Amino acid sequence: MYNTRTGNFDAVEKAKPKAIVSHHEHAEPPIDYTSEDRDARLAARTTLQNALHGIPKAQLLREADDFCDSQGLEDFKVVFRKGALLAQRPKNWNDIEELDAEEKAAIQYEHDHKWRMSKDLLWVVGACAMGAAVQGWDQTGSNGANLGFPQEFGIAKGLDEPGGAHDQWILGLVNAIPYLSAPLIGCTLSDPINNWLGRRGAIFIASIILIATPIAMAFTHTWQELLITRVFFGIGIGLKGSTIPIFSAEVAPTVIRGALIMGWQLWTTVGIFIGFAANAIVRNCGDITWRLQIGSSFIPAVPLALMVWFCPESPRWYMRKGRMFKAYKSMRKLRRHDVQAARDLFYAWVQWEAEKKVIGDRSLLGRFSDLFTVPRIRRATLAASVLHAGQDLCGINTIAFYSSTIFVNGGASTVDALYASLGFGALNFVFTWPAVFTIDTFGRRSLNLMFFPLMAVSLLAAGMAFYIEDQKIRTGIVAMFIYIYTIFYSIGEGPIIFTYSAEVFPLAHRELGQAFPVSINYFINFLLSLWFPFQLKQFGGPGTFGFYTGTNILAFCLAFLFMRESKQLTLEELDQVFSVPTSVYISYQFKKWIPWAFKRYVLFNRRAELEPLFYEDKDIKA
Repeated sequence: MYNTRTGNFDAVEKAKPKAIVSHHEHAEPPIDYTSEDRDARLAARTTLQNALHGIPKAQLLREADDFCDSQGLEDFKVVFRKGALLAQRPKNWNDIEELDAEEKAAIQYEHDHKWRMSKDLLWVVGACAMGAAVQGWDQTGSNGANLGFPQEFGIAKGLDEPGGAHDQWILGLVNAIPYLSAPLIGCTLSDPINNWLGRRGAIFIASIILIATPIAMAFTHTWQELLITRVFFGIGIGLKGSTIPIFSAEVAPTVIRGALIMGWQLWTTVGIFIGFAANAIVRNCGDITWRLQIGSSFIPAVPLALMVWFCPESPRWYMRKGRMFKAYKSMRKLRRHDVQAARDLFYAWVQWEAEKKVIGDRSLLGRFSDLFTVPRIRRATLAASVLHAGQDLCGINTIAFYSSTIFVNGGASTVDALYASLGFGALNFVFTWPAVFTIDTFGRRSLNLMFFPLMAVSLLAAGMAFYIEDQKIRTGIVAMFIYIYTIFYSIGEGPIIFTYSAEVFPLAHRELGQAFPVSINYFINFLLSLWFPFQLKQFGGPGTFGFYTGTNILAFCLAFLFMRESKQLTLEELDQVFSVPTSVYISYQFKKWIPWAFKRYVLFNRRAELEPLFYEDKDIKA
């Protein structure tokens, strides 16, 4: 029986594996669609792969008409009828007789040329790219500034000097503080600001903060002033990081959603690379070098503030606010044809109606508690949180903050360290591109699991290289293995995290669902960044990199147990993925996936077949 409080079929929670049914084969639990209880049927849809599957044609067309009548879209009944039929049978559009030749050609073009986006969608992608570049540029600005401001502010003592431990902790705190204010304030404010002003409004506010604070940082005269300014900078980081991936997810077509959301990571790497380049360019500017480096991150925030005004608002945000005409108008700008816009909006509305039956009129506190109490949402929270924690545990953020310091400790000069860091940024950018073309085909989970072990080995090798006595050889070997590690990260873990957390939550919980794992990411980043200067001084390169070798292995284990695949499913279809109980999912990994992987990749048995994920049909009833 469907439980409207938990958002699951109670029987599913107790299901044992019997009938093997792939969720890619459109096989579904038997639902009685002839029932007159429309509310129960709507609620039942939340666990189906396609929420419209099995509904008789006449009934589906009536629902499309009712939708138009109730939402002020009476003039668009014809296109929404076609959109409803297309949403029900997205892969069989040629068999839908109601579609004319032009509409079928538009759908065919969409499948054949998935990267040919509308101008408005391209504009949104560009604005989101600028937002991501801000974050990457800040990390590198701080990276270069770490070689300058500690001396000017009197916090550059080593651990072997009196007061050295104090200075190292202060240095770590100044670098890390944005990633404390980001989760505590920025991410916390993202839900009410998004609810009040929409995605565009939240991004604009964040961009204003991110213009003002880097400039202010460049004019500080004490480490206390710099610390306070970076607190406000973190608020902008948290608000932006919680909003932009959601905005990307809500406007992107399903077939390229992963790649478009992944633009966050891609353009973060662009910001990192350009920031490192800026560090090198201004390296000889004397006492103001560090000020130019840390202040320059305001540059990409300026076009972000300008561009976001010309972006269409998220159709799903309009829908949530009951402004369906504006939702359709916005969706029409984001798609190349009316029927595509009607298809995507109608399908999103069907799922939204089902979600409302489950959650009702929930307060902010109630929706936050749902992240941990509603099974379907709790599983998404766990998976997204594990993935975001994994980014910090893998060590990439610490290297982005302190790569110049690491290279100096490895024997490089200050100038050589800046150029070595530039190489780190360039590789991070270049090797993110392969993930753009594989994230929606190879999958989020597969990319993630493949590269964690390789990253661990690379960091272990980098740590061992610190034992080499020859300074030039030591610097070169350390840099080489950090570069190899960066390549593996850029293809695997890096592009996935914000993509994943932006897409796995239901609409009603999407802002909070994104904000919570992002908060975990930022908070762990704060702790590790705070500790790193002391850690590197106290334990040296081998101990530091050995630590991150172990945390990479931990992150791999957590992702293997709790991360679920989300590729090429609509935001609404992901409800089914997270309806499988965690215990059943973990059992499947050990009993089915590991034996298959051993046969396939160790014994090289190409005929080995992986049994797909399952439900027990007879236990699931509406």
